[in-house]
Amino acid sequence: MTISTMRVQNVSVSRTSRSAQPARLLKPLRIQRPTHTRYVVKAENDSDDSGSAPEPQEPTGTSTTAVVGTSGDKVKLGKSGLEVSALGIGAWSWGDRSGYWGYGQGYDKADTEKAYQATIDAGIDFIDTAEVYGFGLSEEFLGEYMRKTGTSPVVATKFAPLPWRFKAEDVVKAAKDSLRRLQLEKMGLYMIHWPGFGLNGLSNKAYVDGLAMCKEQGLCDAVGVSNFSASRLVSAADQLEARGIPLASNQVQYSLMYRAPETSGVLGACRERGITLIAYSPLAQGILTGKYTKSNRPTGPRGLTFNDQRLESVQPLLSLMRDIGGAHGEKTLSQVALNWNICKGTLPIPGAKNVDQLAEAAGALGWRLTDEEVAALDEASSRVIPFPGAPFESW
Repeated sequence: MTISTMRVQNVSVSRTSRSAQPARLLKPLRIQRPTHTRYVVKAENDSDDSGSAPEPQEPTGTSTTAVVGTSGDKVKLGKSGLEVSALGIGAWSWGDRSGYWGYGQGYDKADTEKAYQATIDAGIDFIDTAEVYGFGLSEEFLGEYMRKTGTSPVVATKFAPLPWRFKAEDVVKAAKDSLRRLQLEKMGLYMIHWPGFGLNGLSNKAYVDGLAMCKEQGLCDAVGVSNFSASRLVSAADQLEARGIPLASNQVQYSLMYRAPETSGVLGACRERGITLIAYSPLAQGILTGKYTKSNRPTGPRGLTFNDQRLESVQPLLSLMRDIGGAHGEKTLSQVALNWNICKGTLPIPGAKNVDQLAEAAGALGWRLTDEEVAALDEASSRVIPFPGAPFESW
């Protein structure tokens, strides 16, 4: 179905999910075409006094009501044996001291602690962090929150291949340092944050050996990589398999605004080898929420990528996302974007600075886009100016 066809037909929307049933049964919905371009969603047995479609409500872009994810919405993390929620949470912004996310200005530690508790309450049990996030603060915050609440989500963290680190033992030492900050004896997933370059490029084999040593020493349940190209991914998987260890994941940027993994071979390699693609920046750092406009850009370094041309190019996609969200009980733009990632067989990890952002993300669970909706989003997203990505993903 083309985008134009989708926007002019009155079509019935099936409530049967693509790969998982919703948490609760909804009455059958029908889409009615109002006088403007946005769909209005009505239940088959509902009508207003006039018999005409009610005026649509503009989406707020931010949910203030906690949305509980379904405990049955689970995925396997590669061939590692780990099973996690179909959506995780990224803790890059927790304690960030680079100025990129504005920590200490629009949000603080108390906000992230509440977001953590809301994550657990929503049934989301996969949280991603890294030793470089907040120069260790993100890991420390997460460790503190787990200890205070007595909860134990699957924690993923990452080794930074810095120039002075070039031995397998450096990976093991960094893992132990992360475990200390996390107040854990064992983590769920340990990854190489990015491949080594220059002289460090010669160390990638040592880094992968270091991952294997971490697994063999019981420091982690599974190992993965991040920002690896298809060829580097296959090489790492082969090296680990020789030691009887599966490569569980490759964490790369992937969203409706950045679909390079589809053309670079990364997504195909993951599918072929049974490796989970963990999608970071699934909301394109906020563009896909609809929050930002020419007159309302994020502050700090992040605002540099939100130029007029990119913001203009994404408007038709956002409009289609509103229509599709309406067909699923007024799902928000963020929830449609995240569900698209899930429907692609990937594990999205949006950030959550506060409870509202967590509730927004959790609303992507428990339902699925139809195949036709995914195809329409694919077509519309192919016309946007892509979000900047890490170039070495294709090297």
